[in-house]
Amino acid sequence: MDFISNLGAGAFRSVSSVGSEISRRVKTVSAPPQRPFRICSHDRSVRKGVTAGSLRELIAKAMDALFLTGIVSLVLEEDGTLLDTEEYFDTLEDGSVVMVLEKEQKWNPRKYSLQQEKPKNSRDIARITFDVYKLNPRDVFGSLNIKATFYGLYSMSCDFQCLGPKKVVRSVTMMNIHSLTKK
Repeated sequence: MDFISNLGAGAFRSVSSVGSEISRRVKTVSAPPQRPFRICSHDRSVRKGVTAGSLRELIAKAMDALFLTGIVSLVLEEDGTLLDTEEYFDTLEDGSVVMVLEKEQKWNPRKYSLQQEKPKNSRDIARITFDVYKLNPRDVFGSLNIKATFYGLYSMSCDFQCLGPKKVVRSVTMMNIHSLTKK
């Protein structure tokens, strides 16, 4: 009996359980975020907005939007840079203007002409607008905005903001105190 009790004490001491758990994380590839682009035809007569997350998606959506079939290439509208890699596509800013060119079409720089941009029924050489407004309803003096537009294309603007009565009184008081302290 002693043998069994001694055997049982030595053989059945504390038993610890060792186990391992293997977890597996599966990383799903999510679609790239949609970014806005403006597309135009080779002659800039048709302009549309699309969103795309990849270069392939942009090509497909541009072809659908402009009703094109066949082989097309994309270039930046501003300088004609060919858009042919995903790496370069990723560097483009949101809202970039992309021109879609079909086979045998080439990029041409935009031609600016005063006659094209000017409204047909307008004979204006220059238009000057004066706008008087108040920043605060309690202001005594209003502010003035002057805007000049030449040939309907170029414009200049100048804004004169007048101070409110508190700021005028404060500035005059500070100038008076400053002049009295110098004497």
